[in-house]
Amino acid sequence: MEKKYLNPDTLLKPRGYTHVVTISGPAKMIFISGQVAIDKEGKLVGPGDLKTQIRQASANLKAALEAAGATPADIVKTNTYIVNYKQSDYSAMREARGELFPDGEPPASTLVGVTSLAVEGLMVEMEAVAAVK
Repeated sequence: MEKKYLNPDTLLKPRGYTHVVTISGPAKMIFISGQVAIDKEGKLVGPGDLKTQIRQASANLKAALEAAGATPADIVKTNTYIVNYKQSDYSAMREARGELFPDGEPPASTLVGVTSLAVEGLMVEMEAVAAVK
């Protein structure tokens, strides 16, 4: 399997994500459902604190990846949903992504502001697609 990260010169140079990721050759594709700031016991982590919720959602995402035999480095696409998104939320998201993807090429990504999520008090939900050999 070969992954290529492409940022065409005809598009704005991205910060913290990649415009296009291609996969060629045999690969196991892993689709991770949206992960939120709820711990193993079902308790909301970080009520009212976006940064804490992002970190918990990231930890849950890592746990899901590990269960499938993958790591954050195997992620090729993420979708993130933030409740009542404001431009000031971007720095918290960017910092958390830096922790999730510290080295190498960041995945293709989409960030969407939404009015609510499935459970009252949730501020962020993160889903991912990964590819491993």
